[in-house]
Amino acid sequence: MNNPAFADRISDVPKSFIREILKVAVNPEMISFAGGLPNRDLFPVKELQNASNQVFETAGKEALQYSNSEGYLPLREFIAKRYADKAGLKVSPDNILITCGSQQGLDLLAKIILNEGDDVLIEEPGYLGAIQVFSVYRSTFVPIPLLDDGLDAKALTTALQSYRPKLLYTVPNFSNPSGITYSLEKRREIAAIIEGYATILVEDNPYGDLRYRGEDIPSFKHFLPEQTILLGSFSKTAVPGFRIGWIVAPDAIMDKLIVAKQAADLHTNIFTQRLLYQYLSDNDLEAHIRKIREVYGRQGRAMIESIRKHFPSDVHFTTPDGGMFLWVTLPPQVSSMKLFDLAIKRNVAFVPGNPFYTYPVENINTLRLNFSCVDEKTIEVGIAKLGEAIKELLGN
Repeated sequence: MNNPAFADRISDVPKSFIREILKVAVNPEMISFAGGLPNRDLFPVKELQNASNQVFETAGKEALQYSNSEGYLPLREFIAKRYADKAGLKVSPDNILITCGSQQGLDLLAKIILNEGDDVLIEEPGYLGAIQVFSVYRSTFVPIPLLDDGLDAKALTTALQSYRPKLLYTVPNFSNPSGITYSLEKRREIAAIIEGYATILVEDNPYGDLRYRGEDIPSFKHFLPEQTILLGSFSKTAVPGFRIGWIVAPDAIMDKLIVAKQAADLHTNIFTQRLLYQYLSDNDLEAHIRKIREVYGRQGRAMIESIRKHFPSDVHFTTPDGGMFLWVTLPPQVSSMKLFDLAIKRNVAFVPGNPFYTYPVENINTLRLNFSCVDEKTIEVGIAKLGEAIKELLGN
């Protein structure tokens, strides 16, 4: 059979490098620091089973019927109240659209905002899922380097003066892949720089609840309320398999998002929306999040301690205050792809830095490590093996 004539928009979009790596990581002997998966031992299985039974008993027929595109209103009201209680943000349920994960929210936003060739500002290194979405819509990437406290403000200013970006995509809390969190001062500075430009700031915050050190920092929406769009998700705090996320946008943008949502899938799975809301109503989400924080905090500290013990001293790494990842920078002469090959032979997997850049990088010396799915003892073993592989490449 001849190949079909594929659309131009998909021809240059690569497969998810991480998904390909996860095929290798299924080996039961493999210690995987590769995936960005929540810890399955923390899923509230029994509570969700009870919630499911309750939904069937009280609203089974309605929960199995088609529903509205905006999403289950009580769930949107729960999200709005949590923004008010936890972040001090006044958000109307009418400005919340329930999506199939926050990834769909990003896709819908790109669909209604971006034309081919439009400029998009993105963190470097940046989230692979965003790079894939913007690539589908054939955007022109303008990468802005990430510093220890957030975006490089000088580079951002230059980019805004040199290009006409429609979007600035950020993950300001415990960024994927770097683990970096934007400081309060940097958030104020970026908001002041963006204000006055016709650029929408997209704040993707899937990890914001997973802080295990320090104090929460205000959202960009506090400082740039008319230009900030929020993306959120229950995948990291409740259950990833439901794929329940949301997007918060002003009225004019929300109207177009709903049209795009209707064209995509009519509405997000209403049964899982109701089930999730029932779970949230019957259980203490904050207590559940505290348990996740405690476990991830231990695992994150174990990885940092193991790196300090087993990696050469000229290997640099971030020390995140939350989330699920940290970012490693090897000496300039060490390729993380070559390290990956050696690590796999030792039954250790990670993600080389390549897919987190918007352009090809030769012999990239960076990599991402995930600590949310591996216990402390296994972390020690895996990092020790990875340290041996690094020393082998350095000739030590």
